[in-house]
Amino acid sequence: METINKPEMAQLTTGESFKIFQVRGMASMGMPLHHSTGEAIVIVLEGSAVLKIEEKEHLLQEGGAFIIPAKQNHSLRLNTRFKALVVMSRESNIEFVN
Repeated sequence: METINKPEMAQLTTGESFKIFQVRGMASMGMPLHHSTGEAIVIVLEGSAVLKIEEKEHLLQEGGAFIIPAKQNHSLRLNTRFKALVVMSRESNIEFVN
């Protein structure tokens, strides 16, 4: 998925074991193919988006949560105004795929 307008991703806090990011964006924004080196938990606070892992699409909706397996390439397309928290291990990193 080639994307020009990416949602904003900001690290909110880091503890001894975990870090938390906030992802925010508007409809039609998207994150290109990437993965986390560790498991990541997505908690949707507002809106909806489609998380594509391999060839399977998962609808993320307000009030829902989803666990993304470690090193699993995925992309994200926002359907509406969107806000989510992403929780991952402090040692995990996000790596984009060309």
